[in-house]
Amino acid sequence: MKTVSNDRKRIAIIGAGPGGLTLALILQRHGIQPVVYEREPHDMSSERGGSLDIHEESGQKALKEAGVYEKFQEIVRYEGEDFRVMDKSGKIYIDEITEQDAKGERPEIDRGVLCDLLLGALDTDCIKYGYKLDRAVSMDNGMTELHFENGSTDTVHLLIGADGAFSRVRPLLSDVKAEYSGLTMVELNVLNAAEDHPDLAEFNRLGKMFALGDHKGILGQFNGDGRIKVYASFEAERDWLETCGIPFDQPAEAKRRLLEMFNDWDDTLKNYFRYAEDAVLPRRIYMLPVGFKWKRNAGVTLIGDAAHVMSPFAGEGVNLAMLDALELALSIVQHNNLAQAIEAYEEKMYEYSSEKARESYDNLKLIFSDDAAAKLSNLMNQYHEQYSQQ
Repeated sequence: MKTVSNDRKRIAIIGAGPGGLTLALILQRHGIQPVVYEREPHDMSSERGGSLDIHEESGQKALKEAGVYEKFQEIVRYEGEDFRVMDKSGKIYIDEITEQDAKGERPEIDRGVLCDLLLGALDTDCIKYGYKLDRAVSMDNGMTELHFENGSTDTVHLLIGADGAFSRVRPLLSDVKAEYSGLTMVELNVLNAAEDHPDLAEFNRLGKMFALGDHKGILGQFNGDGRIKVYASFEAERDWLETCGIPFDQPAEAKRRLLEMFNDWDDTLKNYFRYAEDAVLPRRIYMLPVGFKWKRNAGVTLIGDAAHVMSPFAGEGVNLAMLDALELALSIVQHNNLAQAIEAYEEKMYEYSSEKARESYDNLKLIFSDDAAAKLSNLMNQYHEQYSQQ
């Protein structure tokens, strides 16, 4: 029977985030033109998430294969590697300052800037905005039929879910759903921090600030657009957002209630709430089981959070998504048989993602434990010692 080469097979990617875009770009560079279906009416990456640290062994590796590493180097922020850890009283445990002109291994870039970089190199005719997947159906011939909420349909040889924690592709492979991790975060933004709030900008520095205590945290992250993105983080029951009585659609009152929750914390730390100017966005943190695997399907696979969503405390989310994209794209290029390509990719991905998922889970438990600042400081010192001995 005559076979169809991979460059002529219809490959659909659900989701135009960093993982989906990286995958599409690498495939295009190897002569394979996928179609990317994105639920939003246009690119909204700049409105989601904050600053990302891109790791040398994963995200940067993918950018090199995608052909945009040199441009990435031109716009990345190495000064964003500053890192402070303190307890609720303001006692400092870690105070890392990146030396001027120093280049580390994990430079920072805002999510929107990263996506613009990828979109600038991509033949964007492959992206279809306003296509929210309603359901996907496996067919007897091994292909998959896609049904979108706008009434459109498509039939593809390979379906790749890059559609996040609540993936609509994952049910084709597993009944397992992402579960609430026990952690809730409330996101705020201190805009134009350096000019409008220089005291807080100097306190936060140009990278990340973690203040930890009482199984809670105030996390500050300096972004390239001048804002400090703030995350009030705490352990809570799953239904806390519905039962706490905080009107998150009323920023002034929501901030007042957050200040009450952190009332005995250092006064400077509470400025992260006082200075916040725009929307207050609550969200639960979800995770898939550590070591999650699914029943193999020769025409369907997953990347990124769809495959291994975890808490943000390994710093690996976008990096793993981009590494998945790299490994899957190269596997498709190297194997003319899609089933073999998927098998090779998934076995490799399971190994490295399980390791990071375990690290993420362990870090979450540590960061929201008793004496968290001291424990995190000790852990970071162990990492530094291991690295210096390599």
